[in-house]
Amino acid sequence: MPTAARLMAAICLAVVAYFISGMVMPLMPEATDFGNFVPINVILGALIGWIAMGPRAGRGSTAAINNGLMGVFLLVLWGIGIHSSIEMFRLAMRNRYDGPFEAIVAIFQIGSEYALMIATVPIGIALVVSAVVTGFLTDFAFKRWP
Repeated sequence: MPTAARLMAAICLAVVAYFISGMVMPLMPEATDFGNFVPINVILGALIGWIAMGPRAGRGSTAAINNGLMGVFLLVLWGIGIHSSIEMFRLAMRNRYDGPFEAIVAIFQIGSEYALMIATVPIGIALVVSAVVTGFLTDFAFKRWP
């Protein structure tokens, strides 16, 4: 059922995904073709906000912070998973893998490389601050427009 908290969480996480994507792009190698990197992340942020954060709103300040941290954590986790899967499929189309098991293992290898690339202090601070703000805004929307 649509609620103001779900809408607020979806909008906030979509905005977070947009700005974090902009911070991540300069960290990647110069020859990287980003393609649909930003739209995928924005849609993913909106879905996670709607599905995971929205229903958990309205339980107080501590729960709001935890809700925001959980939402941002899921955004990063799913973002790395989806983009590493896309990269694996790109490499698989060039016959880089000998079998399906090697391709599945490559998803985790590529994902760990991406995680190490984006594990910087500015991105960490931006993620934590945006998580707290997103949690409080979602909680505010739940209390203001039930």
